[in-house]
Amino acid sequence: MKNKLTILFLFFAFALSAQQIDYNTAKSYVAEGYDVTEYFNNKAVKGDSKFIATHDNVMYKFATKANLEKFNSNPKKFIPQYGGYCAYAVAVNSEKVDINPKTFEVRDGKLYLFYNSWGINTLDKWIEEDAKKLQVKADVNWQKIKAKK
Repeated sequence: MKNKLTILFLFFAFALSAQQIDYNTAKSYVAEGYDVTEYFNNKAVKGDSKFIATHDNVMYKFATKANLEKFNSNPKKFIPQYGGYCAYAVAVNSEKVDINPKTFEVRDGKLYLFYNSWGINTLDKWIEEDAKKLQVKADVNWQKIKAKK
């Protein structure tokens, strides 16, 4: 019995630590259930509950079976930067802020999501304030944010 409890404990400890990134899972899904593969076609498309994948202990929705398969073949390619939190907020304020899934940018083969509400579009600010420099700042800040977890 003691061995079974030890194994069970280790299993749960591993499961809890398996998620490497703190993901923004508003509405229970990364990117609020939008299809992360479609962003690379320059489209914001809602995913369908028929096509769901789990990667790194978080769920993703896809518009089609083909997109689900595309994601499953190379998930790292499609995962949003900074766990799917607003890239601008991570860069400027070192904060995790929710996003508007229709506000995004694919830059250098990576997906960035942004807050866009109440007259504040952080994608516009990201571009105006030099996206390349902000990207470097966000990368550094994200390492600090993840370390606090």
